[in-house]
Order: sequence, then structure tokens, then C-alpha cells
Amino acid sequence: MAEPRIPLARPDLSEAEVAEVLAVLRTPWLSMGPKVLEFEAAFAAFVGTRHAVAVANGTCGLHLALRAVGVGPGTEVLTTPFSFVATANAVLFERARPVFVDVDPQTLNLTPDGVAALLTRDYIPRDGGWMGRTTGARLAALLPVATFGHPVEMDPLRALAREYGLPLVHDTCEAFGSLYRSALGRWTSEAVLADVAVFAFYPNKQITTGEGGMVVTDDPAIAEACRAMRNQGRRPGNDWLDHDVLGFNYRLDELSAALGVAQLRRAPELLARRARVARWYDEALAPLPQVERPRAAPWARPSWFVYVVRIRPGINRDAVIARLAERGIAAKPYFPPIHLFPHIRALGYRPGDFPVAEEVARRTIALPFFTTLTREQVAEVVAGLQEAIPSHVEA
Repeated sequence: MAEPRIPLARPDLSEAEVAEVLAVLRTPWLSMGPKVLEFEAAFAAFVGTRHAVAVANGTCGLHLALRAVGVGPGTEVLTTPFSFVATANAVLFERARPVFVDVDPQTLNLTPDGVAALLTRDYIPRDGGWMGRTTGARLAALLPVATFGHPVEMDPLRALAREYGLPLVHDTCEAFGSLYRSALGRWTSEAVLADVAVFAFYPNKQITTGEGGMVVTDDPAIAEACRAMRNQGRRPGNDWLDHDVLGFNYRLDELSAALGVAQLRRAPELLARRARVARWYDEALAPLPQVERPRAAPWARPSWFVYVVRIRPGINRDAVIARLAERGIAAKPYFPPIHLFPHIRALGYRPGDFPVAEEVARRTIALPFFTTLTREQVAEVVAGLQEAIPSHVEA
């Protein structure tokens, strides 16, 4: 199959990134060297947390974060059915069960009201914690996701987590650079309001290291646990083969960290360019009543990871995507509901369990989105939608 003329995503790499990577190649350090430490320090300063722990990818970061706060076999974690599958997979890695809460139809995130209703209905106090009314399993964590880069309503979720004694682990893998207006009236990274948060740097993200992720926290115990577990259970300061906890090979290498250092320096520029492309889409799509554009809550300043629209009911979404492909324009559904993947459905979930997530998933189209997308290319994508939609209205 030929490459699309307008791809779905493309990383933005400059000579600054090339220079950083080449500089590492001229050193003896390809792993566990100073560049990872530099990236961690710069990232913590950018986000506003005390600690940052670089890892091989965002999924590794979620796994370590959940394990560090006490998620384990037989426990349950409240999370969203509308995310990349890694969110739920990280729970399953610890032989815990993801318990889903349907999402808000605008933000596509967990809502405080939805979480509170589930907690009230399905959990009872037991032995200083909360136990599933029917499952008997201990509730171990709350895991919201900042879907597509839109912040989660953190203040009331944080209050619920405190009320129920739950660690708040935030999947911010898609939300680097997003801002949340807290109850104090300040705009801040929502990651600072979680007990621990996780970012990811895949090539379609706001900044990239190729593969890579970062765990951020203000809690030194969580940071120390994640540092040890990412390196086969060897705590910082231990001797070379001194491993005192179960760990994994989740390290980030020096070349990837060098790429991250350069991208982080360019972050304001990269984030601004993505926001500009989003504005172009907003303007171009305004005359199309069949297409719902993404909208931000008043307390949110999203960071544009992707630009996902929703096709109105009665239009064959998949046929529209196929027609765009014929014109050389890449587009994809984003996301299938997690609870309907076979390995998750085997836990007892069924179609209809989370109607908002399922209805949204049937209508989403991720349009081409990256920093170097031109206004002319945006216009071409929108023209393709205008041409495709009337031809694929279902009878």
C-alpha cells in the first residue's frame, strides 16, 4: 500500500536533536549515563514536580506507578474504558482488575460524579479500606486518563481519592503541556495534583524520544521505588549486582534521552505549532454541521496530541475514512472501547456496559495532525471530508 500524501502523524525533528544525539555517540555512555539524569531534571522542572523517572515507554511507566502505590494481585483499579489499551494492560500486568467508569461525552474523561456514583454503589468499607460489594476485592487505586490531551477535572477527583484513601495515578501520556485551572485559580500541570503521573514520548506525541516515558511525583518513596524497579530492582546507590526488590528492564537509553532533552528545549515552540494547526481545523470545519469538533471545558487548556472529530450519527464513519484514504489522506478511528477487546471482555464486560464510550468510539475520526502540517493541507483534509460525507449517509 502506498504511503498517504498526508500522513496521520509525523515527528518534528531539527538539527538540535541531531546534534544532541551525535554528542552522545561521541561518549562512552549509551545507557545509564548523564543524559538521562539531565532529561529527568529538566522534565521535572518543566512539569513542576520534585521527581521525574525516565523509563522505556509510557506503558512501563504506568506499570511501575501502579506497582509503586500498592496495586497487586486480586485488587481493583477504577479507570476509563475510553483510552489506549495500555491503560488497562498496565493494571492487568499486576494481576489486578480494571473497573471501568463511563466517560463524559464532551471531555471523554472520567468525571467526579461518575466515579463517586460507582464508589457509592459498588464499594463498602472493610479493614481500613474499600472492598467491592460483590467481588470482595480491595480497591487499590484511581487511574484517570487525560484523553487526547484534554485535562481531567482533578480537584474533585483528588478529593474523592483522599476521601476513599486511594492513590491517584494519572495517565497523562497524551497530555504533555496541558494545563488545568485548580481550585486556587492557578493554571498548572494536572500531573502535580496526582500522587504519581506518567507521560509518554512516542513519535506522534507532543515531544518525542522515539520510544520513552516519564514517571513524575512529589513523593520520594514512589520515585525511589520506580527508579529501583526500572533497573532490575537495583536501588540508586547499590553496588553493580546488588538487587533487593523485584524489578524490570524498563530503562531509557542515553540516545533517547538526548532526543528528549532537545525536544524539551523546543517544547513551547512545538506546543504552539500544534495549537495553531488545531485552530486551522476549527476554522475550516466550522461550516460542516455533520462534524463535531473537539471542545475544551472552561477549566482546561488542552495540549493537542491528536485532532479527533466525531461524525454525526447516520453517517458511515468507516466509509468516510476509506474515501479519505483513496485521496491520499490518512485517518483512523480513535479509540475502540477497551472493555470490548477480547482479553478484557473475558473479565465479564459486554457491549452496552459503557454507552457513552461505545457511542463515541463508533463516530470518531483522527485527522492528520502534526506540527509541520500546512494550512493548505488542512484545507485539503476538510475538503475530503466535505466530499466523502454526503456519499456515505446511511439509509
